[in-house]
Amino acid sequence: MNKDQFNRPEVSVMNALLYLVVVLVWGTTWFAIKLQLGPSPIPLSIAWRFGLAAIVLFGLLAWRKQLRPLPRRAIGTVAIQGLCLFCINFLCFYNASRYIPTGFEAVVFSTSTLWNAINARIFMGRTIASNVIAGAVVGLMGLVALFSPEFATSHDHSTTASGLLLALGGTLCFSVGNLLSARLQAQGLKPVQTNAWAMLFGALVLLTGSVLTGVPFVLDARPVYLGALLWLAIPGSVIGFTAYLMLVGRLGAEKAAYCTVLFPLVALNISAVMEGYHWTPVAIAGVMLVMLGNWLVFRKPRASRQLATT
Repeated sequence: MNKDQFNRPEVSVMNALLYLVVVLVWGTTWFAIKLQLGPSPIPLSIAWRFGLAAIVLFGLLAWRKQLRPLPRRAIGTVAIQGLCLFCINFLCFYNASRYIPTGFEAVVFSTSTLWNAINARIFMGRTIASNVIAGAVVGLMGLVALFSPEFATSHDHSTTASGLLLALGGTLCFSVGNLLSARLQAQGLKPVQTNAWAMLFGALVLLTGSVLTGVPFVLDARPVYLGALLWLAIPGSVIGFTAYLMLVGRLGAEKAAYCTVLFPLVALNISAVMEGYHWTPVAIAGVMLVMLGNWLVFRKPRASRQLATT
């Protein structure tokens, strides 16, 4: 998409709608993940979620007569994308929700803007700009401030640390999946198609791993679990991931990740109401610093701005 096409009003409106969908949908999925903790083992809960989402996507593709096998050159990339986005990523976040409030997970996840820049440097050789480094420092300070009350009041600091590390690991996997999706879209493949196959692959890996490790196949029949499963599979996965990866293709991974700066506000408010999380001045300052750090990541360096106006 060239610059003139990007500036057309209908394109801007579409981008804004995609952002809104992702922010509202993904802002609610964190607490829905918490509702899935129970009798069903975590790997199976994730497998049910993405297996159902894949079925819906394949059905949609078949209905629109767009169901096709993946090109041979893309199979490996899609498989790795499925492993990162729809397997390891969520194993980390589901387990992290055992230790830290779900709103905190959303804030940690918002650091994907930084991870995208770092991974673009590692895998694509892009230069890390000074504003990204500044944003990383400010964002790290924000995470320290956000989690400091949890460490201060927790009787077992290791559980809070485990939750933080798991959330960071999930965010790293999400970032790698972003870059893989951008590569696939550059090859002309649509997110709906690649998501269907990647979700199927992620679900099959989880099911296979569960069989090999002897995980009991238990489906939680509680209405709250089944409702959370449907919400996570359809709006959270089919709609949310498709909208987000469309933004990745339209704007690039770094700009698309800006929506991850906004949905923690939704998740944190849900966490305060549903999980009894109590705000402290230090935690509020931490969230503000994380958001400031993300803003700095997106802010163009002064030299780049001057060059763009000359």
